[in-house]
Amino acid sequence: QVQLVESGGGLVQPGGSLRLSCAASGGIFSINSMGWYRQAPGKERELVATITSYSVTNYADSVKGRFTISRDNAKNTVYLQMNSLKPEDTAAYYCSALLRTIVGGSPEPSRRYWGQGTQVTVSS
Repeated sequence: QVQLVESGGGLVQPGGSLRLSCAASGGIFSINSMGWYRQAPGKERELVATITSYSVTNYADSVKGRFTISRDNAKNTVYLQMNSLKPEDTAAYYCSALLRTIVGGSPEPSRRYWGQGTQVTVSS
């Protein structure tokens, strides 16, 4: 069974930094893309950043120049380095992966999986 385990959230002052990690495990055949999404109270979940297996990245305009997404393919892990954090970055951050699993010796079609979320709070 696929698991995405996130870590690294917490409370930080405005202007500070945090680094989120997300490790995928469990019967994985291949991972296409991985990414981070966030959801603030009363708002819809939004894309923060994604990265493909070829390290092609995509960022929301609101985080460009402040956040950096990276990936360790050997470890099936994605990272999000968040610098110059602002109060409006406060949200639950969710890891997501588009991947294929092995079932009965054969790869299954790609589907999206989600982590349980980690809270990031930016406040003085």
